[in-house]
Amino acid sequence: MKRIVCLGALALSASVPAMGQNSVTLYGLADAGINYVSGQDSAKTKLASGIMEGSKWGLKGNEDLGGGYRAVFTLESRVELDTGANSNRTASGSQLPDRFGFTAAQFGVPVLFQPTVDGLLGGINASVGSQIGVNLQNRLFDRQAFVGLVTPVGAVLMGRMYTPGYELFYLYDGMETQTSLSVAQIATLPPSVDIRRDNSIAYRIQKDGFTGTLTYSFGEQPGSASRGRYLGANFYYTAPTWGGGVGVAHNKNTAGETALRNFVAGGFAEVGPGRLTLLFLKAKDENPEFVVPIRAALQTNLGGTPLAGLIGPIGDAYQDAFRQDAHLYHVGYRLRSGPHQVTFAYNHFNDRERDDADISSYRAVYTYAFSKRTDVNFVLTRFDNDSNAQAAPGGNGFFGGVTSEGGQDAHNVAIALRHRF
Repeated sequence: MKRIVCLGALALSASVPAMGQNSVTLYGLADAGINYVSGQDSAKTKLASGIMEGSKWGLKGNEDLGGGYRAVFTLESRVELDTGANSNRTASGSQLPDRFGFTAAQFGVPVLFQPTVDGLLGGINASVGSQIGVNLQNRLFDRQAFVGLVTPVGAVLMGRMYTPGYELFYLYDGMETQTSLSVAQIATLPPSVDIRRDNSIAYRIQKDGFTGTLTYSFGEQPGSASRGRYLGANFYYTAPTWGGGVGVAHNKNTAGETALRNFVAGGFAEVGPGRLTLLFLKAKDENPEFVVPIRAALQTNLGGTPLAGLIGPIGDAYQDAFRQDAHLYHVGYRLRSGPHQVTFAYNHFNDRERDDADISSYRAVYTYAFSKRTDVNFVLTRFDNDSNAQAAPGGNGFFGGVTSEGGQDAHNVAIALRHRF
């Protein structure tokens, strides 16, 4: 995740190489360790990649064009050190939260047709569950892939990039989005913020401590320029001892309906011997993208049959299950002394859409730095789930999935070795 901030430095650094100077840099990070998670039906202890940060390698380039202009590019690939693959699934597999456990009987289906409808519901849930994971399309440069032109009045970047809203998570989450203690870990199913977007064009400017980014992602759906599109922006100020900023985002699903919307605000300040961080997210999604293919599948399978009247009620039930109206809160405090670092955090997900579905996470992470590039990390996190919540701890490079049942709390204990190059 540190590459988010490096992007800004790369794009708008005041230190420009001599005319005609070019550079291409190979960089990366290797992160793996032993990870224990309670509260799930699957294996509790395993070797995991990406506990602190997702393991990765990449290439970034820079060509000075003269007159304050530069061409830049970044290609960044994911790698799973436990398997050598570039994608991963959650420990809970394709399991969905209990609120998706619909049955034909719930919709008043006659007994004769219940096996058919139950089979269809099971197929839909299996299809949705199969999409829970990271880079399941096995794209080579899943993390970042963009090219840009830096000018004296800002940078224009094009490709697959982090969103402006998620950049604020890195800046104002005390964990810098690392480990299961990151605030984003309790807002993943469905996700409350877009991490990256394809088909993006961004304008970014930095001056005197101020940074602003405006990003538009083309939906690229047949017959429409707006279906599936994303629009986001952020604006923040960074001083040596304090900083703060805000971000907004607006999505349309591939049916052209208003979908996930965000407002993010956060800040940090040096307080006493450490750094205090605060973050707030407001997320609302009345027309989740997940539901668009579900309604299409219902139409294909039930349209023109005696069960066609179920298309609306079943589609609405899935829409209710995926719909979001949530507030996310974070407070963190980080202490550093020589090679030692300890970060404490408390996070809370207030689910305003459902009763008794709030989630809290808290505890601490300790890091010992052998050098600037290599450190060892100890993670201790607890997830408290209300009776209708099922979040399970993950890591920076993978989702935790869900617990075995609603109201099941979960613990995460991990030790990880991280090396940067």
